[in-house]
Amino acid sequence: MESDEVMLTVRLTTAEHTLLRRLAHGHRGDVSEVVADALLDVLPTLLTQDTPRPAQQPARFAPYALTVWLPPELAELLPALATHLTRPPTPTAPTPTPCTALATALHLWLRQDPAHLAAGLHTLHGGRRHTRPTAA
Repeated sequence: MESDEVMLTVRLTTAEHTLLRRLAHGHRGDVSEVVADALLDVLPTLLTQDTPRPAQQPARFAPYALTVWLPPELAELLPALATHLTRPPTPTAPTPTPCTALATALHLWLRQDPAHLAAGLHTLHGGRRHTRPTAA
């Protein structure tokens, strides 16, 4: 974790939490890195298509509160994404937040086939598994 990263919390179901941890383990990275990669993967879809709104997410059925760290450049996109996801604004829509935008993106990404997700992570990193630097 770098000192300038931004901390956010998302709610996940048990199945989503398990899949995310498996992907991180298989990628030899941490969950925050996989979440950042997921956001990069799904962001174009979220910004160009009609996507599930934050109110449609299974927050009350999501027992895990997962804290992740994102690079500031990526975290800076989340307020605009939150606003985009609540268009058109309605009185019953939840107040858009970066955390709800991240949760929507992550839920959408995790609905894909797990093998497809793992292959995408593999391709995103040039066919190499991510290895964390070791302390000297």
